[in-house]
Amino acid sequence: MQFTKPPKSFDEQIDLLIERGMAITDRDRAKRYLGHLNYYRLAAYWLPFEQDHPTHQFKPGTDFNLILEHYIFDRELRLLIMDALERVEVSLRTRWAYHLAHAYGPHAHLQENLFKENWNHPENINALKETVGRSSEIFIRHFSKYDEELPPLWVVCEVMTLGQLSKWYANLRHGSDRNAIAHAYDLDEVNLTSFLHHLSIVRNHCAHHARLWNRLFPFAWKLPRKRPADLQANFNQMDGKHLYNTLVMLAYLMDSINQNTWKQRLANLFVKHPQVRAQAMGFPNDWQARPIWR
Repeated sequence: MQFTKPPKSFDEQIDLLIERGMAITDRDRAKRYLGHLNYYRLAAYWLPFEQDHPTHQFKPGTDFNLILEHYIFDRELRLLIMDALERVEVSLRTRWAYHLAHAYGPHAHLQENLFKENWNHPENINALKETVGRSSEIFIRHFSKYDEELPPLWVVCEVMTLGQLSKWYANLRHGSDRNAIAHAYDLDEVNLTSFLHHLSIVRNHCAHHARLWNRLFPFAWKLPRKRPADLQANFNQMDGKHLYNTLVMLAYLMDSINQNTWKQRLANLFVKHPQVRAQAMGFPNDWQARPIWR
């Protein structure tokens, strides 16, 4: 079966929402937002406010402005997370390249014996060559004049995606190499490996403007248990697949990299949007009283 009818007009969409019990006090405003935000994009934010999914009837008190507040909060949260991701990703690139270059030389990434046997090193080298070949960065063009299979580590790392960096880190053969990088943040390599995998998924959602509020991620990344010693109390041990634990680790890494106002900006986001349900992202009720947020 295929859809053959065109989508409803914006006025018809508003009428349908009102019929299902959503309060819309400013029809022109709702029409303007629906004209720029896909109906089904916003639907992800109002589904939790339905009291009966088969009929799509809303719970009493559901208001279009409430749905819009959740959407705007989510957009601002993505931008805040992207700010943290940039700093964390750049720092990790630096630590990865610095350790390998000092331990094994400027082209350690070409040494297949440094990586796990079950990881297809030639295939990943080819993927890296494609990434380098597509790059228009000045520093890449500079190294193209040298007779090298790939530029040195400190150049290559700058054009890696976070997903590539995650794999090149996780597949280092020796735990001692992974730990040398992880210990720069006082983390164990098992936790950093798991978190980087998870973080690449979060980054993809952010890059494609996808919803983070109330999203259930496909796996719970492995939380630190031993180091750093004082971080464990901040996590929600009962909910590992929502966003809260990710934000704890980002806050910790941001503090490790550079003391800044990122945590306060996150807290301010909830002050700005008081109707947003933080618990839908795995936030414990006492999250603001936990040490990392104080």
